Amino acid sequence: MPPIAGKLPHCHTWRVPPFTTVAAYAPPGVGLLAVGIVAEVFGPHGEELPGFDFALCGDRPGSVTTDAGVPLTVAHGLDRLAAADLVIVLPGAGFRTPPGTEVLAALSAAHGRGALIAAHCTGTFTLAAAGLLDGRRATTHWRFAGLLARSHPSVTVEADALYLDEGQIATGAGAAAGADLCLHLIRREHGAAVANHIARDMVLPSHRDGGQAQYLAVPVPEEGQDERLADVLAWARAHLHEPLPVAELARRAVMSKRSFARRFGAATGTTPHAWLRELRLSSAEELLETTDLPVEEIARRVGYGSAAVLREQFVRRRGIPPRSYRRSFTRTPRTAG
Repeated sequence: MPPIAGKLPHCHTWRVPPFTTVAAYAPPGVGLLAVGIVAEVFGPHGEELPGFDFALCGDRPGSVTTDAGVPLTVAHGLDRLAAADLVIVLPGAGFRTPPGTEVLAALSAAHGRGALIAAHCTGTFTLAAAGLLDGRRATTHWRFAGLLARSHPSVTVEADALYLDEGQIATGAGAAAGADLCLHLIRREHGAAVANHIARDMVLPSHRDGGQAQYLAVPVPEEGQDERLADVLAWARAHLHEPLPVAELARRAVMSKRSFARRFGAATGTTPHAWLRELRLSSAEELLETTDLPVEEIARRVGYGSAAVLREQFVRRRGIPPRSYRRSFTRTPRTAG
């Protein structure tokens, strides 16, 4: 079963406080796209957000080959992994060859002292080689899922997952799913408002759920793709406190329900119902983090009939009650407006 994006793991208490120091390990043949993603996600995004101390590491300081043939200079070696709260293993072209013992030892040591360990795409193979995925679920690029399962039978490989959160270990699918994984970890540790701000800076959906077929949780059609649909989505956001049945959305788009659902799926990769549900929950997260509004009022503003309904959906989709989420992710200043 694919993971629920944004759901807090039950073993969330192994490490306090949330990560601020991030080290990304770039193996030989590292993917340039992966380097760009982590550098952008954990780069500066304004003074109002928590700053991340981000470093790119190699087996040793110096030049690292990339999948594009362009050399990459890194300033840090494996010793930087020993000081990081979050260690990310990036994908590399040589993943079929077992990594060196120094890399495996550094990852095992980081895990042993309580660091959060993550990898996506073929970087997952390095975590498996270090034994960190034994007895756990993991994912990788769909093209290499079978190879991962055959090479490491003690790992439960879920080929269709966009990312999997196992608490101290998290893995993601291929290519751009690295951004989904990083944003999920930021959302989990620092809250929805921080993750949403970074996603907006990167012009990305703040939160995607489901498998590598990828349906967007809060999608926006590409500009010019379908102006009528984009207008309807904008209207829905402005009227989130209303019931918003699909029939009403279809009427505003001047389509039948069936045509609207088909056009909506083609443009966004999800269903109107799933889109509205995630939009309501994401909006509730931000209100819980940034205001003192009662949960009953938040439920009304995001379109749930009562605080009980919001709580039921929040627990099912996020893993904790709204009030517990507020205690974990309260940000200042707060306002009752």
